[in-house]
Amino acid sequence: MHYEPWRSEFWWTSPFNHVKEVRDGLDLPKTIGIHDATLRDGEQTPGIVLRKEDKVRIAQKLAEVGVERIEAGMPAVSTEDAQAVAEICKLGLKSKVFTFARAMRVDIDMAHDCGADGVVIEVPIGEPKLIHQFGWTGQDVVNKSVDAVAYAKERGLHAVFFPYDTTRANPAVLEQVLKGVLAQSKPDSIGVVDTTGCALPSAAAYLTRLVKRITGLPVEIHTHNDLGLGVATALAAVAAGAEVVHTCVNGLGERTGNAALEEVMVCLKLLYGYENQYKIDKLQELSTLVRELTRFPMAPNKPIVGSGNFVRESGIGIDMVYKFPLAMFSLNPPFVGQAPRVVLGKKSGAGSIKQAMHDLGLDPLPDVEIEKLLQMVKNLGIEKRGLVSEEEFLDLYRKVRG
Repeated sequence: MHYEPWRSEFWWTSPFNHVKEVRDGLDLPKTIGIHDATLRDGEQTPGIVLRKEDKVRIAQKLAEVGVERIEAGMPAVSTEDAQAVAEICKLGLKSKVFTFARAMRVDIDMAHDCGADGVVIEVPIGEPKLIHQFGWTGQDVVNKSVDAVAYAKERGLHAVFFPYDTTRANPAVLEQVLKGVLAQSKPDSIGVVDTTGCALPSAAAYLTRLVKRITGLPVEIHTHNDLGLGVATALAAVAAGAEVVHTCVNGLGERTGNAALEEVMVCLKLLYGYENQYKIDKLQELSTLVRELTRFPMAPNKPIVGSGNFVRESGIGIDMVYKFPLAMFSLNPPFVGQAPRVVLGKKSGAGSIKQAMHDLGLDPLPDVEIEKLLQMVKNLGIEKRGLVSEEEFLDLYRKVRG
């Protein structure tokens, strides 16, 4: 079988992703990296507490999957957070380890003392925050940022200048701050931060180009999912040249969460064609580990890692679930560490009954009895307002056989 960019034995996506008019509109960077913030932004999900040993385990699994950068936490939060960052730094992971910091020397010192490779230096830039929360001017932001950025570089740290709430900044103030900071210190990269998840993907693309034009520096995109656009906004920024995407496993994060690591990772490969070393088949293990340690529930239809993604109840094309999964799904389930599954209920067909009997090693039935069994399954599904369990199906099968 000849494979085009949109299809392989592992996926079959839209060929329209690759038409000239679409590809000509992209300004993809040569390389792209993932900066995962599960251990900091993910833990900010209300009710989640990760202990030191939890953070170490998650960091090890993130590195195993191939994440380039791990934001291990904010040492200033607590002694245990600082200890967790230090312990992760000592693991010798292939992933770079970053911390999160306020624009203060004490936070920069903590990052350095923990052994971190870099630091994300946050300052507010969104107009609602500057006016109503902090009472700062653009010059105040410049003054507070310059020393922190310069000091981080002095201490040998990769410095990400992170003016958060970027998407709600006054355009003139944003330009003033970026130019003011660069005139006196030079970070390694600039964050475009959609803190409240309120920007259109096209707006994130515009901001990415704007920040690149003003600073000439690499851009890192950090998005939240308040309006359901977290991943789309991040991908639009990548298409405009952003070199780093910030994520959280399972889409964890404050309020509605951050761009989900697993979704971003798969989209970068399948939709933009990045050849990387990510172990996508390990994403399910990572997702399960994070879910268990955070005790935070996840929707069964969560993209990529949800338990219900490759489950088929409808009887139409049921044989294809096993014979050729890509006829029913855009991803071949094993590609993301999952397996297809047929379930029974109101929407089942005769093929569903035959498949269930085969899976359970049951003797075949004549067509008339299969139809009778199908109606019993449908009726029970309607009565239950849900799926028919394996035990319930076996009971119905026995009744039909007499």
